[in-house]
Amino acid sequence: MVFILDWLFPRAGRPQRDGPIAPPEKHVVLGTSPAQPEGGWKPPLEQAIFGLGCFWGAERKFWTAPGVHTTSVGYAGGMVPNPRYRPVCSGRTGHAEVVNVVFDQSKTSFEDMLDIFWDAHDPTTKNRQGNDVGSQYRSAIFYYNDAQRKLAEQTRDHFNDLLKEAGRNACTTEIKPAGKYYFAEEYHQQYLHKNPTGYCGLGGTGLYRPLKKAASE
Repeated sequence: MVFILDWLFPRAGRPQRDGPIAPPEKHVVLGTSPAQPEGGWKPPLEQAIFGLGCFWGAERKFWTAPGVHTTSVGYAGGMVPNPRYRPVCSGRTGHAEVVNVVFDQSKTSFEDMLDIFWDAHDPTTKNRQGNDVGSQYRSAIFYYNDAQRKLAEQTRDHFNDLLKEAGRNACTTEIKPAGKYYFAEEYHQQYLHKNPTGYCGLGGTGLYRPLKKAASE
């Protein structure tokens, strides 16, 4: 009984009995490896992590974007090592469902990735996207360097101006340094490619305009 309770509702800070979930061998759509090479991703490849609700639909938003090298889904922003899906869904691990995006800077940019992020979900609803409710569905950007942080904050502030004009609440998005990223279970990876009629609860506000486009108007 103790083991079952620990699995469903792990105590804060207690490591899981199993180690981390191994990365998938390859992306079933793009054919690339989601595993970070030894020494990290090298230019022109850059990494970004986004939380925008259920990661099934969120991942598809990014793998279909031009210039994206690979994607995977996982867990970030929590306090329990080696999380698993059920404990994350309990809200007790503190993790968000996230998409890890690796993109080619010679073909796209972090700003382009942010445009997808802001457009694809409603960042004004705290811990909620549609019918999906819980801290694991929170809006979040986990940045890897100061340039990413500044652009994330700049686009958030730009979106807040647009939301204010429309009489909407401001973004609740958390913008924090990227900590440890944990891969989710294999069956979650590229889920909507494997299950074309599967659930996707994402929906944007319809109000976001890319910052670079707004600046040229």
